[in-house]
Amino acid sequence: MTIDALFIVLTAAFLHALWNAVVKGAPDKAIVLGLISLGHAIPAMFVIPFTGLPVWAAFPFIVGSTLIHWGYYWFLNTAYKHGDLSVVYPISRGMTPVLVAVGAILFAGEVLPSVAWIGIICISLGIGCLSLAGLGRHTNWIAVAAAFGTGLMIASYSLVDGIGIRLSENTLGYIATLFVAEIFVAGFIFTTRWQRVVTLPRRYVWAGLAGGVISGVAYGLVLYAKTIAPLGVVSALRESSVIFASIIGVMWFGEGPKSNRLLAASIVAIGIVALAMAS
Repeated sequence: MTIDALFIVLTAAFLHALWNAVVKGAPDKAIVLGLISLGHAIPAMFVIPFTGLPVWAAFPFIVGSTLIHWGYYWFLNTAYKHGDLSVVYPISRGMTPVLVAVGAILFAGEVLPSVAWIGIICISLGIGCLSLAGLGRHTNWIAVAAAFGTGLMIASYSLVDGIGIRLSENTLGYIATLFVAEIFVAGFIFTTRWQRVVTLPRRYVWAGLAGGVISGVAYGLVLYAKTIAPLGVVSALRESSVIFASIIGVMWFGEGPKSNRLLAASIVAIGIVALAMAS
């Protein structure tokens, strides 16, 4: 992996943690998730005339990814309704690197060197430490179960989009088309919960739309990175966002306990270095 690709994915990781914090801090998480989908779709509508469409072979992957994202938003909404950011986020992201790396072997024919696997495992272990640090007697197990469901959805759409964008023959066109398709997610949420939409304070409306733009930039960067680096490596590096999310959870939302954060961050950092060395 080049330094440019490393920087792109780490930037996306920070942005991803930031928009999840926006969702966690919202009084109505379902509506804000709808606004985030809208924040993907509206800018993409203006961009797609300039990017054009991907080839038809990519469209089944766009449809599949859109459907998986519905499940992702449902699980994410449930998890954040019942659990802390610093617990839900590490669990949902921690299982993804290994699942994507294995899936890339099975479905994309990628074979990673041993050093890369060490990096992926270190990142997953570091994330696991963060997960354990947030669990305790008062843990809401509905949130934990929903976080695991979120992780499965993340791994699924990561693989689908990773393969789809490589077949698209138009990287920016694939990203723009994928984001335009999220208008269906926003439309479903708003039409079934319109009273909650109109009563949501305006500052959260703007925060949700801004979160959508941030989220779109983050995922667009990740999708681009998947065209120049192995899927498993990109996925693992992206999950360094759990460090940012845990810091935000502790500093912004006052979540605890704070123990083991430094250890977990160090393990994740070792994994990032190993992945960088692997290429």
